[in-house]
Amino acid sequence: MKTLSVRQPWAALIIFGGKNIENRSWATKYTGPILIHAAASMTGVEYAGCCRFCEEHDLESPARLDLRLGGIIGRVTVTDYTTNPQCSPWFMGPIGWILKGPVALPFAPCKGKLGLWEYAELDNQTEGRK
Repeated sequence: MKTLSVRQPWAALIIFGGKNIENRSWATKYTGPILIHAAASMTGVEYAGCCRFCEEHDLESPARLDLRLGGIIGRVTVTDYTTNPQCSPWFMGPIGWILKGPVALPFAPCKGKLGLWEYAELDNQTEGRK
């Protein structure tokens, strides 16, 4: 399944916090379901920046101790992309992937990759049960 690695705490906000835009420097022609992979590291500066953003927009920031790193945390559907900064408070540009229907999944540890990549382990686990 197509997968996108996202730094924490932004990955958790996609799945649990209503973040409906994923900011990227590149557009995608792909639409459909993707897995959200929480990157393996997160700095204190990244976490503090996210907390400031959430506070400025009257949003709840995730608790640092609840954040999982280095694995799949959920699924969401990419419906389109936009360059319109008025589309969502989550838009920081230059391109925002529009996300809908987040679903939390059991944490599945794995290494991330750059870009939109294929995660086959769920398929392999399913095949092994047949």
